[in-house]
Amino acid sequence: MKTQPAQLPQLLKKGLSPVYLISGDEPLLVQECCDQIRKAARDAGFQDRLTFHADHQLDWNSVADEFSAMSLFAERRRIEIHLPTGKLGDGRAVLERVLQDPPDDIILLLISARLDAAETRRKWYKELQTKGLHVPVWPVDADKFQGWLQQRASSRGLSLTRGALAMLAERLEGNLLAASQELDRLSLLGSGQTIDEETVEQAVQDSSRFNGFELVTELLAGRAPHAGKMIGILQQEGENPLGLLAVLTRDLNLILELKATAAQGDNPSAFLKKRGVFQPQRARVIEQAARRLNRKQLHEAIELCSQIDRAAKGFDTLSPWHHLRDLSAHLAAQS
Repeated sequence: MKTQPAQLPQLLKKGLSPVYLISGDEPLLVQECCDQIRKAARDAGFQDRLTFHADHQLDWNSVADEFSAMSLFAERRRIEIHLPTGKLGDGRAVLERVLQDPPDDIILLLISARLDAAETRRKWYKELQTKGLHVPVWPVDADKFQGWLQQRASSRGLSLTRGALAMLAERLEGNLLAASQELDRLSLLGSGQTIDEETVEQAVQDSSRFNGFELVTELLAGRAPHAGKMIGILQQEGENPLGLLAVLTRDLNLILELKATAAQGDNPSAFLKKRGVFQPQRARVIEQAARRLNRKQLHEAIELCSQIDRAAKGFDTLSPWHHLRDLSAHLAAQS
């Protein structure tokens, strides 16, 4: 069955499903849904976790072996499969077999980019609908972003003046991941006091150094030399690459969507506004990237993002920053 993120906590209280699919291009909300499922599974005794990334290097036979072998052991496990492109490819047959008769000692969590209409017509997805739970995560509508921001601040015990809330909403342009980080910063600066415009302005000044969002802009613009300098600075400062990687993956998928809509004759500006992209600089960079990069380059870039993700989590001998430099060169190439 399909449900909304807001309904997930109540459904988890009623019991666990054998399989979950969380899909969408909002990294923060996808992550939070996954964390809820992970906690519920751990509380139910599914302590061990095995993670796969569905890129061109994945051997789906090894995934199938894990499902068939688990019944030989006493451990109850969680198997997570990341689908950075939203497509299973060679894994469809494996998932179809698993979903026909899901094991009792495994919770399967599929973490995916937004699924296209063709994928939802596949046999594996129809099996999932009958055996498990699909939670599609959609962007927060632009006209609801300020209310979302207010609710998020309240959950952290923050009280914002109307002016401070408007300033934050204008600066963040619907970027939920950035919003969460800014509210964390404000919770430290506010010290229990009401947050006003001056406090927000101070937080903006404190975060004026190079940051992951600026790097994403440089990468999408194909400015490899400047991006390389920024990568070096962020690496030296101990920045966590997973935050900027989530934003970059979201924007790469958005560029793919934009190319598809542009090919159908839709207006790019209208499409981006519908998707909550109002900041002129970001919209310009995304439109230019959609014209400069072809679909093959974009899919390869998303695969490189998956490699960076693995490296950041310790599943690669090279550092994530090494792969990020490769990605920078890849995005700078002309199609």
